[in-house]
Amino acid sequence: MRPIVFSNSRFYAFTLSAKWLFYIFICLYLRKSASLLEIKLKILVSNDDGIQSPGLLALARALDPVAEVWVVAPDREQSACSHSLTMNRPLRWKRVKNFGDRFYAVNGTPTDCVLLGTSKILPERPNLIVSGINIGENLGEDITYSGTVSAAIEGAILGIPSFAISLVARNHCLFTPAASFAARLARNILQFGLPRNTFLNVNVPAQGKKPRSYKITRMGKRIYGESVQEKTGSRGRKYYIIGGNDPGYADTEDSDFKAVAKNFISITPLHLDWTNYASIETLSKRKI
Repeated sequence: MRPIVFSNSRFYAFTLSAKWLFYIFICLYLRKSASLLEIKLKILVSNDDGIQSPGLLALARALDPVAEVWVVAPDREQSACSHSLTMNRPLRWKRVKNFGDRFYAVNGTPTDCVLLGTSKILPERPNLIVSGINIGENLGEDITYSGTVSAAIEGAILGIPSFAISLVARNHCLFTPAASFAARLARNILQFGLPRNTFLNVNVPAQGKKPRSYKITRMGKRIYGESVQEKTGSRGRKYYIIGGNDPGYADTEDSDFKAVAKNFISITPLHLDWTNYASIETLSKRKI
């Protein structure tokens, strides 16, 4: 049998073709690997203003380049519902296709949404939970009432990195700065994580100009006036409305209130342990 002999030109062409095929294979492999990595990262988005809130939609759009976004939100407004769970009736969800393939509305609270989203709706556990963008601030003691913040609390309870984000505005809301910062923060958390049992409460000022930067802050202190208003109906019967006044805040330099007042984005790290450790020794000495 005669041996196969390649001419120099044919051998060079064959070698060059092999190199190009190998190069194409590597490029396709890396592209596929990057695609799989993007699909693997998932963000669950929720809020307390409801599935149709423009803040929620702006947040979902901003996070879309960061990871695969799944939206599970209340089917109606649930403001100030705090960390409540629905225990007295069945919960149901439906896909809202006019917003996107991964938008789901739940007839419950933000906490219900996080629980259903993580355990039943998403195909696997999300890497991050983001709640917002809330219309109106969540500063100081607001966090104890806020459904937006409570979605992040539930995420922390489940051991999932979470943050809540709110826009300090009620009317003529411009969500772009808050949405952009949410995407920036999400990338950071997905890369570096958060301390154990910690979630973040973010408030973005809306003073008609771009925020100066951000500050890591402490939870401030509200100064409440008369928060319950008494009114009289047409038939002379009294009724009451909670809220409506404009409370002030304590002038603490490193607080969330102070940061926002100076046009900084406030990032307040919060944790699940509410124990007042400074009082343990004092109360232990007391005979009850």
